[in-house]
Amino acid sequence: MPAQTDVTLSPEVGAAAERVMELVAGRARLGVAFSGGVDSAVLLALAVRALGSDGVIAVLGVSPSLAADERSAAHDVAAFIGVPVVEVATHEGENPAYRANGPDRCFFCKDELFTRISDDVVAAHGLGAVAYGENADDARRPDRPGSLAATQHQVLRPLAAAGLDKAMVRRIARELALPCADKPAAPCLASRIPHHDEVSPAKLAQIEAAEKALRALGFADSRVRHHGDVARIELLATDLERAVAPGLREAVQRAATDAGFRFAAIDLAGIQSGAFTLSLVDVSGRPAGSGGATLGAARA
Repeated sequence: MPAQTDVTLSPEVGAAAERVMELVAGRARLGVAFSGGVDSAVLLALAVRALGSDGVIAVLGVSPSLAADERSAAHDVAAFIGVPVVEVATHEGENPAYRANGPDRCFFCKDELFTRISDDVVAAHGLGAVAYGENADDARRPDRPGSLAATQHQVLRPLAAAGLDKAMVRRIARELALPCADKPAAPCLASRIPHHDEVSPAKLAQIEAAEKALRALGFADSRVRHHGDVARIELLATDLERAVAPGLREAVQRAATDAGFRFAAIDLAGIQSGAFTLSLVDVSGRPAGSGGATLGAARA
């Protein structure tokens, strides 16, 4: 088993980890819907502590909404943990409801992923259950329609069930020395497109190219929001001044124009999680003005 399964955790962190491990212990082989981010990586590592490396696989959904750099990084993290990665091609882009990009878009994406896992992976790899890395903070947010798909597919969410918030997940990741412990959140590329503007492979490719160029300029975390000809660039607040400094400002603009945008605009508000979705849902997770229909309740 990988070396980090033998790490002795501090008492508080160890107690939190044990709660997660108790929820997966004793199960037949577990498939973890894996992205390479800190949540799914911690779940994967704790599943290995509970079940052994032979009792767990990482399942990575691959589509145009997954950046190539994120795909590669996910493989690196899984290799560090010592778990094989099974890639599953997902085809959410063929679903008109996904392409329509309403505030329930994530439901259709997760529904496609969990359907593919059920159809293509469970029997082939002898899985007894599937889990994903929703944490307790995610579970309280109204802009997470993917959780409904998890419920419908009976996908486990051990981190949330054990009460682990993002801060505790990162503490566990650091004590396990996971390479993604301090990795910024990396939502899918489709999240950069305003709701009700169609999601297309061409737009996703523009966003991916621009964000990759920004990383090459030293911006560790960014979002390139797609507003037609305009790339609205969100950066960490600490990077805003540097982004408009002489010399680098022109390079930031080229990052956008070389990706196919005509204009580059830096958003002074910085990075905004859920920027498009939160304004369209109420606190119960329903689309504003929906008359009570939950996000993702209708499956196209």
